[in-house]
Amino acid sequence: MTAAAVAITGFVLPTAASAAQPATIRPAAVSPDAAVVITEVYGGGGNNGAAYNRDFVELRNVGTTPADLGTWSVQYGPASFGASTAWAITPLTGVVVAPGDALLIGQATGANTTLPSFTADVDGRIAMSGTGGRVALVADQTALPGGAAGTGIAALPQVIDYVGWGAATDFAGSAAAPATTNATSVSRSATAANTGDNRADFTAGAPTPVGSADPGPDPDPDPEPEPQDPIVIATIQGTGAASTYLGQTVTTTGVVTASYPTGGLNGYVLQTPGTGGALDLAVHTASDAIFVYAPAAAGEVALGDTVQATGVVGEFNGLTQLSVSPGAATKIADAPAPSPASVSWPSSESQRESLESMLVAPQGTYTVSNTYSTNQYGEVGLALGDEPLRQPTDAARPGSPEAAAIAADNAARAVVLDDGATTNYLNAANSALTPPYVSLVEPIVVGATATFTAPLIVDWRNNAWKLNPTAPLTGDGSGVDEVQFSNPRTAAPAAVGGDVKVASFNVLNYFTTLGTDTATCVAFPDRTGDGNTVRDGCGQRGAWDAQDLARQQAKIVAAISTLDADVVGLMEIENSAALGETPDEATATLVAALNAAAGEQRWAYVPSSTELPDPAEQDVITNAIIYQPAAVTPVGASRALGTQSGDDQAFGNAREPLAQVFRPAAGGERFLFGVNHFKSKGSAGPWPGDADTGDGQGASNESRVRQATALRDWITSIQGDVDSVYLVGDFNSYGEEDPLQVLFEAGYVDAEKALGIDSSSYSFSGLSGSLDHILMSGAARERAVGGDIWNINSGESVALEYSRYNVHGTLFSVPDPFRSSDHDPVLVGITAGADERVVTRTGLIALPPVHINRVLPATLLATVSGTSGVAGTVEFREGATVVGTASVKGGYATLRLPSTLSRGIHRYTVVFVPADPETALGSTSRTAAVAVLF
Repeated sequence: MTAAAVAITGFVLPTAASAAQPATIRPAAVSPDAAVVITEVYGGGGNNGAAYNRDFVELRNVGTTPADLGTWSVQYGPASFGASTAWAITPLTGVVVAPGDALLIGQATGANTTLPSFTADVDGRIAMSGTGGRVALVADQTALPGGAAGTGIAALPQVIDYVGWGAATDFAGSAAAPATTNATSVSRSATAANTGDNRADFTAGAPTPVGSADPGPDPDPDPEPEPQDPIVIATIQGTGAASTYLGQTVTTTGVVTASYPTGGLNGYVLQTPGTGGALDLAVHTASDAIFVYAPAAAGEVALGDTVQATGVVGEFNGLTQLSVSPGAATKIADAPAPSPASVSWPSSESQRESLESMLVAPQGTYTVSNTYSTNQYGEVGLALGDEPLRQPTDAARPGSPEAAAIAADNAARAVVLDDGATTNYLNAANSALTPPYVSLVEPIVVGATATFTAPLIVDWRNNAWKLNPTAPLTGDGSGVDEVQFSNPRTAAPAAVGGDVKVASFNVLNYFTTLGTDTATCVAFPDRTGDGNTVRDGCGQRGAWDAQDLARQQAKIVAAISTLDADVVGLMEIENSAALGETPDEATATLVAALNAAAGEQRWAYVPSSTELPDPAEQDVITNAIIYQPAAVTPVGASRALGTQSGDDQAFGNAREPLAQVFRPAAGGERFLFGVNHFKSKGSAGPWPGDADTGDGQGASNESRVRQATALRDWITSIQGDVDSVYLVGDFNSYGEEDPLQVLFEAGYVDAEKALGIDSSSYSFSGLSGSLDHILMSGAARERAVGGDIWNINSGESVALEYSRYNVHGTLFSVPDPFRSSDHDPVLVGITAGADERVVTRTGLIALPPVHINRVLPATLLATVSGTSGVAGTVEFREGATVVGTASVKGGYATLRLPSTLSRGIHRYTVVFVPADPETALGSTSRTAAVAVLF
């Protein structure tokens, strides 16, 4: 290099004499050559489900000299601009960024300030969108053109870098970066790769704010390090969380045990020859392996090679790595290969650190605990042992030492099985791919055991300990993936006994009013752009078109038909009245589909109660009750808690409870069946106690407590003399949380605990627990003989859901019960019980027993005995023919036979028909004979 300054990517590289001074910049439109780039954008901070309490924008100096950003700014605009839209500005006055360093710009803090935070290098106040928008890195502090001119920003000379994501109508390159949620950001790869195309450069994932204190991987390790003696890998790793050689250039030797030239990890693993095998983690305190970050040189070595490599030691988000440039690793004479370490998953961080990047053959039982992210990132949450991880508040009171112990046990047992790649399988660019581990041949289900058929690498990425294969996996839906999963599925629920079965089933937004029915609806699309489900823009929440509804309905029908309960409470079914449609239209459609599948009129539904409030006060989803008339008979009209639906009332943010009294059709004791769907945990309601306090109960806990209290009081007011009460539904409350305590204190018991059901109805973030319950009054508990939670939904991969049809390169659509919803149905069998109606006895005599035509007609005398005051009529019958009727008075009724009858013996019976069949049972007499003479 000459002594003259050389212009590079918008900076002036100083001469040797001025190397310590920050480089000045010249404006340049967005280019792959930019020396300072936007590396991450997060706009969901402080929102519901957010990872952090504030938004941020992260920059990185990928050049070779300090960058003076003192006159620069970061500017934000919404996804689309209106006539008056302007850019919001955060100045970077006084900021200088060293080469390789990151700059973390904190933006607005959201409503939930209790979430984790971070230390920002620059504090801004811009409130950014959690789903999509635009961020520009600008070489001045003047607002960019707004209004109708807010397009073509990437081409402006003062714009250094520019990111449009989500629904942004302006962006750099061919398309916007993926949309985000409150829990995700868009970020570049670890190398801050920059092609100038937002869609190609950015992926959505968990936010990872990095500031100047965490420089990440060195963008340009010294290409010509000074020769030095090799250092053993364990010495480089050390016994702490971070290497003591941080930032130093070292040389080491090892055998390549894993290679990731594709898939995004951009490197390989070296392990000291001959290490591994049977390790005692009490004395093995430093790892014998290290990840080699070599984005431009990962293909220079192969699995099994013995390699000497020289590079810079770094810690990338907690993973010790060696950054190696092309040509800095050479193959040397073969050395003894390492052996997989035969260890059970360690519970302590220090022991896990001692295995970081090492080859292992995991020992012990591993149970699948999380399948949700398998669909997106090809990773499976595992738990050491034979049980999935547990929601602490499902088994212990929130904030208790017992709940803390469960959380600690979860942390000790959890590990993620990954696919050796960073691929986001929901990114449009990867839509032809299939996530590893997802298969119809070998379904991946929470509760399954995992048997590893090949060694794995202990890894630390995305703030989680992982087990990675030694090379990136390519999914094809075949189930061939270096691990074998057991299949815990059952073809039907367990036998629960009893004479009548009652159930709860959340049907996941079953809507017969489709997205295509309303022009303003916006779809979640499949990989071809065809809609699958409604995203927003209208009242609908379910299927996008008729084909999507058919796929959804086929799975729900298969599930309910096989569940075969006699009474089923449904949640998340379309409230047709609230959409301006015919009331109960969706419920009637589902019942018709069930009957068509049964080949007979097996099912019926309870009509919506007249006690519901005006449809304008109701949610677009509702509760419903369906039943089998051959098994149960509704008694009286349906009921609803319709007086608590105002914004300042208990059910202003939830679905009104419904109830119906039933009696076993063959006779038996009545029971009251109530269906409920309380406020969700995801967003805060209007009450003071609705903010998420961090005790595990989520947001809107006070809303749910108020709903439980109102439900308790309402049921008491309507049950009358019906002692057996079954409250079913999605209470959005785990087993030991406050809302259920209200009902427990009122005398209800949870069928899951009372009947010894050993599974849960829901899985969230890898933790299993029950939000769906069947609560029983004392008398109802005495009638319950068995129960089950049929695990067909919550533990299944979401890839099987109708809403993910044709999202991947492999179709997983099957019209079976599995992943028909995201909640599992709960089932309880009960006895018919003793019929509380008055039992009557009916007798019949003929006076006289001889009938002489035209001379002496006989009279039939019926007697009805039972509790006094039972009213009704009797039917006098000869065979099946009713020959007369009479009211019962004083326990008697008479019928004088006609003056002329055919000669011979006539035989009569009488049937008592009570005036109120719900207070007394009918009865039939014995036969009385009359001889007709002459």
